[in-house]
Amino acid sequence: MESNTKDIAEYNLTVKAEDILFSYETNSGKDVVAVDHASFSVKRGEYVAVLGRNGSGKSTLAKMIDILEFPDSGKLSVFELEADKDENFWQIRSHCGMVFQNPDNQIVGTTVEEDVAFGPENLSVPLPELALRVEKALGYVGLLEKADKQPASLSGGQKQKLAIAGVLAMQPQLLILDESTSMLDPKARDEFLQLVSRMRKDKGITVIHITHDMHEAYLADRVIILEKGKIRLNGTPPEVFSQVERIRELGLELPKWAELLCEVARICGVKTEQSDFLSEESAKNKIREILKNKHPDPKMKTEKKPHEVSDQVILRVTGLSHSYDKKEKKAISDIAFDVKKGEIVTVIGHSGSGKTTLISHLNGILRPLEGKVEVWSEEDQKYISTEKNNEIKKIRGHVGLLFQYPEYQLFEETVEKDIKFGPSKMGYDNETCDRLMRESLPLVGLSEDILKRSPFELSGGQKRRVAFAGILAMNPDVLILDEPAAGLDPAGQKEIFGYIEKLRDQGKSIVLVSHDMDEAARIADRVLVLKKGEQVFFGSPKKLFSKETNSYAMRLDKPCLVQTMSDLKAEYPYIDDTVFDVTEAAESLVFGDMKEVDAP
Repeated sequence: MESNTKDIAEYNLTVKAEDILFSYETNSGKDVVAVDHASFSVKRGEYVAVLGRNGSGKSTLAKMIDILEFPDSGKLSVFELEADKDENFWQIRSHCGMVFQNPDNQIVGTTVEEDVAFGPENLSVPLPELALRVEKALGYVGLLEKADKQPASLSGGQKQKLAIAGVLAMQPQLLILDESTSMLDPKARDEFLQLVSRMRKDKGITVIHITHDMHEAYLADRVIILEKGKIRLNGTPPEVFSQVERIRELGLELPKWAELLCEVARICGVKTEQSDFLSEESAKNKIREILKNKHPDPKMKTEKKPHEVSDQVILRVTGLSHSYDKKEKKAISDIAFDVKKGEIVTVIGHSGSGKTTLISHLNGILRPLEGKVEVWSEEDQKYISTEKNNEIKKIRGHVGLLFQYPEYQLFEETVEKDIKFGPSKMGYDNETCDRLMRESLPLVGLSEDILKRSPFELSGGQKRRVAFAGILAMNPDVLILDEPAAGLDPAGQKEIFGYIEKLRDQGKSIVLVSHDMDEAARIADRVLVLKKGEQVFFGSPKKLFSKETNSYAMRLDKPCLVQTMSDLKAEYPYIDDTVFDVTEAAESLVFGDMKEVDAP
């Protein structure tokens, strides 16, 4: 181990790719190009963010750097060692660490301590050095007190820290993060990113971070954007994100503060420059400059019709509590809220706050130990309850549940069979099942030419849509969606949230669990906040993030847009700093102090 470290101690380039090509074989016999003649380099100690739509080749690129795959052609070197040479394999792999999107996919130990020891054990690190590495790694990520616990007992954020502790114990020179923050709540994500930053500072490691979060990308020294396996943009964050139209063409978006700048500039007919995108502060300075000289056209002001919600309560929860172990604290305690017809209720809270436990009660997967879950049945003209065994099947016909990884719900031979499975189990005849299946497709952006394909041949985004369609085909009144857009690129996220709003407009009621604070606030009619299993807030997004409510005490970060507007409110007291839509925020800045400005 020590000799390997000395062999690569003088490298300057961590990664150098020259015209690399990689293709996957498919059952149809036609190869799919994942990385298409890509050339780039990563310097020692550099932090590079890799962006792109789902299926653009990001993960394949990461796997090649970690030598989990080899290029079909071209030249790839890692630590200035040729990646395709057998004699270099061990040296490269022993100094690369990779953290995946779902930490459960890389946890192998029966205890936290065993899991961290797995990597260095496979590098033949001897005792007592092995024990010392494990102890230091756990202490570094703040899990030392959990050493003898089972990994399954950890929260999502703690599992991700466990994954990085396992990598850290291997003492890597290169850390590859493949969507490692997409399933984390904002606080856990910030803690994780701070940990990575500290590792860079303390250990001098190189970081390659695959992400869909544009705010995370701004932390990097450099950004690489892929499209269909090709590198389309490569530069510093300001160089890349100042190309606004190109970014949008690639199916990506800007950080919220940059989106706000672009919208204010558009309304006022002003051009932006690269220097305006250096940081959030530079963007706010540009906004101040525009507002000082603004001459907007009143016709640019839009008129948004407020969404109307019925008074009919479709689902109601009263005094709900649950404990998995009588010796442990309750997972949820005394939860009480209702959901109205045509309403979106978002459920937010940090990892381990009880969100999954709560929603598992809403269609009877878990039964209440205390309290009630009741659903309105139109045909019975009464509320039916999950307490009664004879009403559970009927409740599941009214309440559809899409889990956090909906693609794991797929199991049939074809897409058609998978979507029709739910309605068939509800007793519908084949003709009705076929009609419900076909009606569900356009609601999630799918066409009928996909029906005969295997769901396992589809992209991640397509799998998620098929799983979504399978729930919709059951024609439920209430949809429970657990992080439906997590792990999707910005365009995919926008599509999913668009489908959700369309369903609401059709009278469906939605309970949405989300870690995306900006979208959760923008889309919600009301928000339910959980903290350590307890309900600490239930009300409108505006009230949640108003000055009267202490959202920080709930471990909630303000949505990025709200934070930016709050920063500007001291200078522009007329603005509404609890808006969650970029256009509304920009119009508040531009038109907020102008009287009698109406859209035509």
